[in-house]
Amino acid sequence: MDTRQVEYAVAVAEELSFTRAAARVFAVQSTVSAGVRALEADLGIELFERDRRGVRLSAAGEQVLPALRDLLAAQDRVRTAADAEGSLRGLLRIGIFANLGYLDFPRVIGDFHAAHPLVDMRLRPSATGSAGLAEDVRRGRLDIALFGLPASAAPGLDVHPLAVASFVAVLPRDHRLAGRREIDIDDIIDERFVDTPQGYGNRAMLDAALAARGAVRDVATEVGEVGSIPHCVAAGLGVALLPDLLVQQADETAVVPLRAAIPWELNAITRPAAAPVVRAFLDRLRSA
Repeated sequence: MDTRQVEYAVAVAEELSFTRAAARVFAVQSTVSAGVRALEADLGIELFERDRRGVRLSAAGEQVLPALRDLLAAQDRVRTAADAEGSLRGLLRIGIFANLGYLDFPRVIGDFHAAHPLVDMRLRPSATGSAGLAEDVRRGRLDIALFGLPASAAPGLDVHPLAVASFVAVLPRDHRLAGRREIDIDDIIDERFVDTPQGYGNRAMLDAALAARGAVRDVATEVGEVGSIPHCVAAGLGVALLPDLLVQQADETAVVPLRAAIPWELNAITRPAAAPVVRAFLDRLRSA
């Protein structure tokens, strides 16, 4: 199988555009189109559906894509093994959170690039949080991702612990409890809450912990970026409960610990038997 054709197909699948895929692989569009057609003929299936609305993976393409990515990863492993200095190379696709206060991701990426300059990196968040990141890793769209859920929520994937945090209350500065050293959940459970949508790890773990306590809350406002939640609290939209590692405190807010701790896990997830470049990046994450 022509690995250049495989590279074309994977690029089209990720860009959902022959034009953008051609620019990415430094080829003309006609060459990419011809290469994908040749690969489809070789496999005996249509990888993509093409119409006036654009290009989409076919059902068969969805099934084959992870194996095509594995072929490219295997090629990178061969090149690394053949390199006299063992230099890592290839493309590393990383699933990230939009906001993570304790981890300076630009520094992590910069340090990794300095150590492995032949590795190209693509950073991508997910609109559906940890659940979406896990699905992208499972389907081969990402190589490694941050994950804010326990290992039991990622069947079939390897889960690598990075940190454990505790939920804290984020309150308007003029809130009646803003000056407390700590509070109980019951002190605020009847108020309106600001939180992330369903599927985000912090929301799922908090909902489970509250349900175990028999507590039900009113999530009146959902925000897709964790970093925006304190600003919503400051604007009077409600109170919030967030892992302390995710809190980027805004003006006019107060952060108050909970008397009964609710833990939150931050992990990284990979597919089993991850490539050397993935393992190297995981080591960098662990040392950050």
